[in-house]
Amino acid sequence: MCLRLVYLFATRLFGWVRLSAREQSWKSAEILLLRHQRTVLQWHAAPPRPRMTWADRALLAALLGVIPRPRRAGLPMIVSPETVLRWHRDIVRRRWAAKSKPSRPGRTPTHRNVTGLVLRLARENPAWGYRRIHGELAGLGLPLAPSTVWEILHRAGISPAPRRTGATWAQFLHGQAAAILATDFFHVDLLDGSTAYVLAVVEHATRRIRILGVTAHPNNAWVTQQARNLLMDLDGHLGSVKFLLRDRDTKFTAAWDAVFTGAGIKILRSPVRAPRANAIMERWIGGCRRELLDQTLIWNQHHLLQVLREYETHHNEHRPHRSLQQAAPLKQLPAPVHDLDAVRVRRRDRIGGVIHEYLLAA
Repeated sequence: MCLRLVYLFATRLFGWVRLSAREQSWKSAEILLLRHQRTVLQWHAAPPRPRMTWADRALLAALLGVIPRPRRAGLPMIVSPETVLRWHRDIVRRRWAAKSKPSRPGRTPTHRNVTGLVLRLARENPAWGYRRIHGELAGLGLPLAPSTVWEILHRAGISPAPRRTGATWAQFLHGQAAAILATDFFHVDLLDGSTAYVLAVVEHATRRIRILGVTAHPNNAWVTQQARNLLMDLDGHLGSVKFLLRDRDTKFTAAWDAVFTGAGIKILRSPVRAPRANAIMERWIGGCRRELLDQTLIWNQHHLLQVLREYETHHNEHRPHRSLQQAAPLKQLPAPVHDLDAVRVRRRDRIGGVIHEYLLAA
């Protein structure tokens, strides 16, 4: 585009020299203006309206500025004179705007000695946050904004929070995962017109899922019996479980809580309307709906329980999990395959082909 603008000005300059012998220079500008408009129309004859580049607009604006105002009214123009003058004003405004821009946009960078001092204070005092460091700098006569201290620490990869030496919240939850169970109810609308309630439990550490039962009436007796059944299933590693996370659903009765508290397990109730507090359980329920329940028709409770049992097997023995490095809860990853020419993969269908599993052929 710049080469084209140079070419346009060069050709029009030679034409101007040839016409400069005339008394009035505006006549030369008028002729060059008409010639360039003809050139534009020849280049862009196909579209119904000629398309002009910014180079064409700049040249037309420059030439029209030389022609006297009374003479402009009779000129044949592919655009109105007011439009060309507006182009000229835009060019002037952009030129002055470019000149007024500072050479280095943004605020003045912090002096390297001050940056080094901030990092030194954070390194020598791990319990200090960015506010405490800001106060120390103010006491030294270095007026620095707290946000600047925060940015220096953040760019250096140092947490601006005071507790930099302790474990992060994610590390704490990962370390406590082996001691946490999460449970929740979700409902399924059946084709026979009834609604079934499903009670499931997930282990945070292994991501293993357990479908405790399906019922149309989750009363106190049924819920309490499912709690006892769960404790019997966990008999092998019941001592490692310390917490049971659930929401504040009224279907979880006092008898349900008493079964677990009697086994030394503390009940943790999530806040009201805070599904992220029980995120692992909620995510499994969402995946179950998307992968299974939204893809098939469930006739009755017996059919629902049969389908969920098969999905439970798929989830625990085959489905990959990112938190387990893509392994399944009850199955480790196989050894890497080196002979790729001998790889043969077969498909195994579950739940009538709704879910596919892929295995290496023997």
